[in-house]
Amino acid sequence: MCQLMGMNCNVPTDICFSFAGFRARGGRTDHHADGWGIAFFEGKGVRVFLDPAPSARSPVAELVRQYPIRSLNVIAHIRKATQGDVRLENTHPFQRELWGRYWIFAHNGNLKPFAPPLSGRFQPVGSTDSELAFCHILDVLAARFPHGMPAADALHAALRELACEIGSLGECNFLLSDGDWLFAHCSSRLCYIIRQAPFTVARLADEDLELDFRHVTTPDDRVAVIATTPLTDNESWIQIPPGNLVAFREGAPVALGETGTVAQSPPPARTP
Repeated sequence: MCQLMGMNCNVPTDICFSFAGFRARGGRTDHHADGWGIAFFEGKGVRVFLDPAPSARSPVAELVRQYPIRSLNVIAHIRKATQGDVRLENTHPFQRELWGRYWIFAHNGNLKPFAPPLSGRFQPVGSTDSELAFCHILDVLAARFPHGMPAADALHAALRELACEIGSLGECNFLLSDGDWLFAHCSSRLCYIIRQAPFTVARLADEDLELDFRHVTTPDDRVAVIATTPLTDNESWIQIPPGNLVAFREGAPVALGETGTVAQSPPPARTP
């Protein structure tokens, strides 16, 4: 089972602490050793780092761990190959353009059989079911909303429908982001934590490392971290129920109503 990690924030934040524990799962604390990748949104642009080598031994991963890139949305993936050879083109996350913005996608699961018709606008470069699923999702969205990005509730409903359709063929845990929103779909295992004031000390589960967030944050900061399994062992992570698609924006889950209203979690409490 591949490993997913995402971050969604209300202010640009680096992911160095969480990534230090996450990368260990690529060949050291877990058996996922078929490549890894990470994507950072910066304005309208995206920095993508990919390596078919195990993340625990990857010089590129060491560069990312030490380089405090600040971003509002990050998606990372450690691969356990099920379909497609261990090659760079089969390494997640994948990137495409739709509605004049970049979309980033990473998937955990195995879809069999899966051969959706594609219009030709989005085509997989590699040979994974994951990239094919990404192209299918964007193909359907482009056809359903030909005039541009829809309202958040309509987009969420369409993605939820597609996730259910694809998930009927196998495990379909995925993270998807356009730089503003981060969508997390749980088919079997996915959890998240919201870090906000009052901040405390967090301790990684896969590394002998802890961080006191009181020293590196402001009272207004809010960060959502999403992962296949909890990255820390002293915090209370929230399990996403299987079959659910959760939308995150500005560091919090957003409730998208059936009537088109968007209800967001309240802002973090301020310290005196």
